[in-house]
Amino acid sequence: MTALRPEREDLYGGTPYEPPIDEETVALRIPPPESVFGGEPMTASDAPAASSVTGTTPGGRAARRKAAKRRHGRHGGAPEATRQPEGQEGHEERDARPLSRVEARRQARARKPSAAVVASRAVGEVFITTGVLMLLFVTYQLWWTNVRAHAQADKEASSLQDDWANGKRNPGTFSPGQGFALLHIPKLDVVVPIAEGISNKKVLDKGMVGHYGEDPLKTAMPDAKTGNFGLAGHRNTHGEPFRYINRLQPGDAIVVETQDEYYVYKMASMLPVTAPSNVSVLDPVPKDSGFTGPGRYITLTTCTPEFTSKYRLIVWGKMVEERPRSKGKPDALVE
Repeated sequence: MTALRPEREDLYGGTPYEPPIDEETVALRIPPPESVFGGEPMTASDAPAASSVTGTTPGGRAARRKAAKRRHGRHGGAPEATRQPEGQEGHEERDARPLSRVEARRQARARKPSAAVVASRAVGEVFITTGVLMLLFVTYQLWWTNVRAHAQADKEASSLQDDWANGKRNPGTFSPGQGFALLHIPKLDVVVPIAEGISNKKVLDKGMVGHYGEDPLKTAMPDAKTGNFGLAGHRNTHGEPFRYINRLQPGDAIVVETQDEYYVYKMASMLPVTAPSNVSVLDPVPKDSGFTGPGRYITLTTCTPEFTSKYRLIVWGKMVEERPRSKGKPDALVE
């Protein structure tokens, strides 16, 4: 207020407080503390009550500064309640300071894995690598060999049919690995070239069926008046043309197509398991086949059980029709 106002007594009936006048100067001086009620001057008797109401700390400017430092921290920082404990601050300071060479070496040795950890890691990597290699090998055997063998067999079948159409191949004696006929098993949807010999590298691994044409396991050709036309083929991998011959039933057709003829056989009997050394199944009158005399027979041989070569599975058939190609396909091949 800029207007004059009468002096009032303080709240407690005393006279108004007036600071002593500096006798030496009339320069600026600290104003008297105001009353908590309306800003009126406060008497000396009011000081304790005012400090208790406003929360100010008695004792002068120095005491108030100390109290402010305790509440807000030095230089206006965060209150003491929000400060980190002294132990934690010291820990952070120790982490921030640069390490000595001895401490750095000690920490490096502590981080270095032990010999047992290194050995366990090496063993684990060996196992993982071995597992990956085994998986790749299985994929190659079960998938890629079939893809490659089917491609090779299809190529040979196409080449064989083209040569027949052009008259380049004549019936007779064939060299090992040479294709000379096609085998049809309609029930199994099998059409595969027949090549001379039972070599894995030259014949069977290329997805073809091999003819037992060499001593001591030499068998007859289809055009022979009597005899046993023996064939071998993979049951698993490399095209697996004989994988499902165990599903054949008596009466199912097995057809051999050559340049001039169709030879139609009917499935007659099966030997589910026999030893690989049982070559009597290729005799002109095969043992255990049920045939009692000479005839025109076909024998299919493959491995069993699947994915092993421990035993052999044998299927026999008997010729029921010989049909010239000029008369068209036999009924067994007509859809």
